[in-house]
Amino acid sequence: MASNFVKELEWRGMLHDAMPGTEEYLMKGMQSAYVGIDPTADSLHIGHLVGVMMLRHFQLAGHKPIALVGGATGMIGDPSGKSSERNLLDEATLRHNQEALKNQLSRFLDFESDADNAAVLVNNYDWMKGFSFLDFIRDVGKHITVNYMMAKDSVKKRLSAEAKEGMSFTEFTYQLVQGYDFLHLFRTHNCTLQMGGSDQWGNITTGTELIRRIGGGKGYALTCPLITKADGTKFGKTESGNVWLDAERTSPYKFYQYWLNTSDADAEKYIKIFTFLSKQEIEHLVAEHSQAPHLRLLQKKLAEEITEMVHSKEELENAMKASEILFGKSTSQDLKALNEKTFLDIFEGVPQAQVPMASLEGGLDMIAALSAQTGFLGSNGEARRELKQNSISVNKEKVQEDYLIGREDLINGKFVLLQRGKKNYFVLTVTE
Repeated sequence: MASNFVKELEWRGMLHDAMPGTEEYLMKGMQSAYVGIDPTADSLHIGHLVGVMMLRHFQLAGHKPIALVGGATGMIGDPSGKSSERNLLDEATLRHNQEALKNQLSRFLDFESDADNAAVLVNNYDWMKGFSFLDFIRDVGKHITVNYMMAKDSVKKRLSAEAKEGMSFTEFTYQLVQGYDFLHLFRTHNCTLQMGGSDQWGNITTGTELIRRIGGGKGYALTCPLITKADGTKFGKTESGNVWLDAERTSPYKFYQYWLNTSDADAEKYIKIFTFLSKQEIEHLVAEHSQAPHLRLLQKKLAEEITEMVHSKEELENAMKASEILFGKSTSQDLKALNEKTFLDIFEGVPQAQVPMASLEGGLDMIAALSAQTGFLGSNGEARRELKQNSISVNKEKVQEDYLIGREDLINGKFVLLQRGKKNYFVLTVTE
């Protein structure tokens, strides 16, 4: 017996709208649903996560999730929320992206088991690439009126007086292409539900209309709210761009830090959406957090759960250790355990200077390291004073004036971390 998927989404704040009868229909037994994912990059970013979490909850409720990679639709550009069109991808890039996305999705969805509700990955390019324009307008286009298409909010907005660029025919037909996907999956995978963000409602209901008019069946629609941040800034964006699930694009340390830095209001909302903690666990955490907000229990639990899920327990532990380097007690061993990307992420924006490797032969003396060769401190006199006051560290360990920096001090074979007091850092980059 399937558990109540709609009720699960409801208490988590993940339900925006559902077609009447959806909840009752899903309680009748195992059903199939799909979410579309744009394959214009070879990684998901956290903006995709809500749809992925919906698919995971769907599978946990006993249903069959279908992840649709929009190879064809990704070439067109969806008018609902974008102001300009997308670039065309070649098929080799598309296939590479599809494989990379499946690897990431497999951290959330079970594709491999023999269970009836094992997840499926499909790409609409596979069934759209052989579809001629004449076939499409004859077999699909004639069933939907222009009046029906014009009534959609996504179309209205782009055709309004405020929209400077207008809307191309390509984008206008987007809802027909997405609608046909739903019809195709209805026919080939018995898929009766499409899910997506609230901005997708118009496109999804076009699909239910095609299923009714051409497929002679009934399709359902369900959407989740678009995720926002309490301060009005865009969810999932940082100064350097998207927060990606790929460790090469966004290091696990930066990923962990993103969630750790959420506001109290956002953390309470996000912990329901982006973790699988139970209602009871979350209510207990929220109560604990409200007693001592300064401990940031919600943010820590959120960051831990999602970083382990997207990366791994080992990467989570590394990210937590890396966070301690700036804010807690750590040793030179902890520093030397960091990979180069994480080291640079932690000390992003910290002043740097380059010194040649040759200057380490026989040892680089501390006055040169602090002042003469680097400019970290204003003068040799200041450097001597700080060393006498025991406020200078090399790689987190206190040093005196007679200390010589050598090759054995290098982090990743190229960095040395200097520090004055608790918060003034300086990175020496040693060049060959």
